Amino acid sequence: MTLLTIPTQPIDGQKPGTSGLRKKTPVFMQHHYLENFVQAIFDATGGAAGKSYVVGGDGRYFNDRAVQVILRMAAANGAAKVIVGANGILSTPAASHLIRKYQTDGGIILSASHNPGGPNEDFGIKFNTPNGGPAPEQVTEAIFAATGRLTEYRIIEVQDIDIATLGPQMLGDMHVSVVDPVSDYADLMETLFDFNAIRAMIGRGFRLRFDAMCAVTGPYAREILENRLGAAAGSVVNATPLPDFGGMHPDPNPTWAADLMDKLWAEDGPDFGAASDGDGDRNMIVGRRTYVSPSDSLAVIAANAHLAPGYAGGLAGVARSMPTSTAVDRVAAERGMECFETPTGWKFFGNLMDAGRVTLCGEESFGTGSSHVREKDGVWAVLMWLNILAATGKSVADLLAEHWARYGRTYYSRHDFEALDADAAAAMIEDLRARLPGLPGTTASGLTVAAADDFAYTDPVDGSVSAGQGIRLTFEGGARAVMRLSGTGTSGATLRLYLEHHADGPDGLTLDAQEALAPVIRAAHDIAGIAEKVGRTTPDVVT
Repeated sequence: MTLLTIPTQPIDGQKPGTSGLRKKTPVFMQHHYLENFVQAIFDATGGAAGKSYVVGGDGRYFNDRAVQVILRMAAANGAAKVIVGANGILSTPAASHLIRKYQTDGGIILSASHNPGGPNEDFGIKFNTPNGGPAPEQVTEAIFAATGRLTEYRIIEVQDIDIATLGPQMLGDMHVSVVDPVSDYADLMETLFDFNAIRAMIGRGFRLRFDAMCAVTGPYAREILENRLGAAAGSVVNATPLPDFGGMHPDPNPTWAADLMDKLWAEDGPDFGAASDGDGDRNMIVGRRTYVSPSDSLAVIAANAHLAPGYAGGLAGVARSMPTSTAVDRVAAERGMECFETPTGWKFFGNLMDAGRVTLCGEESFGTGSSHVREKDGVWAVLMWLNILAATGKSVADLLAEHWARYGRTYYSRHDFEALDADAAAAMIEDLRARLPGLPGTTASGLTVAAADDFAYTDPVDGSVSAGQGIRLTFEGGARAVMRLSGTGTSGATLRLYLEHHADGPDGLTLDAQEALAPVIRAAHDIAGIAEKVGRTTPDVVT
């Protein structure tokens, strides 16, 4: 074993986005690219000497090689211990749980979440802090600054270590503990949910289908849903994680999980369906012939979480990202709970959870979670829904209908325009931003703009300010359109258009969402000039 100090120089563009650094896999495989960013993580967080870390990822192409590099660099930088998932595998929420359970100094998670994987697809890396959550902006900014100062990185020259066999071993002076990636997480879920009630419901003939999309949650879902809860063998499909996700796009929405949607709409379909994404932090919930939007899912969970043993005492508060619909706000208002509106990015929920201000958080991008970890958690959301169904004896459709009857229905949709010319997309947003002061009082497609702003957030815990977080257009009557450029893509630009309209009921609660939102869609397109400025009239993905 030889300790090496490798001369290097800064590499442009290593700026983390809302969920770490994401690029095409061949970019990460370039000489020095991964090493530079890992060294910047250590340098920006006070060095690795004497510290402990969790390391793992979603198993996408290059995951196994990247884990070996990170282990050798951690040892060279003086780390005392690294906990690594067997074969380098850990779902993002499971990694968060291990960071918290073993009180490590943080974790390095390898994932591009819901983005496709493979030799020419996407790869990602992010640092999670000791609370288990994604690094906040001040840390990611420090990492980015460190990438611009690098002159060298440290790594040991050694053969690959065995990360397939559970147990302890040494890498130089650093302890490496290879752990079962599933067991600690599954045990945590048993403390939060009534497994006996769910098991009994399944025993009475309740059928479910979980699509792991050839991604990381397959082993987790098999262990929990089939082995511990008694779902029939084969209830978990696409359950083997593959480096290219079997050619699938591991994004759990009606477009990319079309096979699951078809099964739930079939005459003999199961009672409940769910899907999760590449690294296990997102979820889609579907009942028999009933799609649950992520915003509705968050609201229904907020209204019923007390039915799960781990939440029997109620919720301290709730938080949602700004583009997420206001459906959960109505539940919070009725229950007298605090409700926070944050920028997009799970890292913004961390301070609120650490301060005990919120228990439940959610994003419209199929992310839901609670303070049990500091990441959104797809399998957790599935189990929460199963617990609610078992406790109430109701179907997904009945639960939604009763929720809308009580709180009204917030029609909601997200339209994604992908792979846009980045300069044209940025120019459109800048033009719209410049016109915001003059928009209130103007009319578009029959809707009058009541307010228009560029969302800024002041963290109520530490006072930090995050500006430029998305353009909001609120119309008279409460309808809303939000526009922002996504920070999770790796090529071109993705424009996300979020659309919302609330119906109080009792009438008008059963419309098709796109039909109900049609006036808002037209107004948003007219105001932004989407067709004229980026050349698109139809979104690539509608959720």
